Amino acid sequence: MNKERLGIQSVEVGFALLDTLARASGPLMLKDLAASAGMSAAKAHRYLVSFQRLALVAQDMRSARYDLGPTALQLGLAALSRLDPVRLARERMPALREQLGHTLALAVWGNHGPTIVHWEEAPQAVTVNLRLGDVMPLLSSATGRCFGTYLPTETTAALLARETALARRQQRADLPHSAAAAQTLWHEVRARGLARVVDTLLPGIVAFCAPVFDADGHLVLGITTLGPAATFDPNWDGAVATPLRAAARQLSADLGWSAP
Repeated sequence: MNKERLGIQSVEVGFALLDTLARASGPLMLKDLAASAGMSAAKAHRYLVSFQRLALVAQDMRSARYDLGPTALQLGLAALSRLDPVRLARERMPALREQLGHTLALAVWGNHGPTIVHWEEAPQAVTVNLRLGDVMPLLSSATGRCFGTYLPTETTAALLARETALARRQQRADLPHSAAAAQTLWHEVRARGLARVVDTLLPGIVAFCAPVFDADGHLVLGITTLGPAATFDPNWDGAVATPLRAAARQLSADLGWSAP
């Protein structure tokens, strides 16, 4: 039993070197790698010899610097290929809903636009006429604004053209009337890291939507929360926005995304 525990502990200690290399901006010298991992250079070297044999680590013979090896790349790619963003997000929804105290929804880009694929109501949720499979408008919903901001222009162009034309016909002063005007909305979302609407889609309702990215930096889903204006904190750095933004960023990081 003691040998088994020591063996597991040894793996955990050695992993600190791999974790340090993964977080570093480039290859590291032995002394720097060891110091960052919290061990002596001699001890780190013994681990690195084994990791090199497994191709988890590679050493540049000219600079003597260490970096992750081809086996580490293969493991990472295999893990990324098996990740399901929606499944991972759904697993975290109950805890996030309890933290926020408001209804949560997940949306992905479907054939007709941003589509609700999962919905969890808070105990004191306000009644809204939304269902799974509903497609959210691009301009008047927080979900739509999130997708409009981060998806390629060619993906959203047709939907954006229809909605700006409708906004012109309805003389909606709170919505952009052209693709160029929509850029103001997209700029705000990028600056804040969230999309927000207040009384825009549903009377008396405030909503935020946070983007989730994959390892390539592509938007894969949006996490939306909404609630009545009387109890929902609409501030960009308030009690709702801050944890929602953090949850989306953590999920993105777990999917392999690295923030610029």
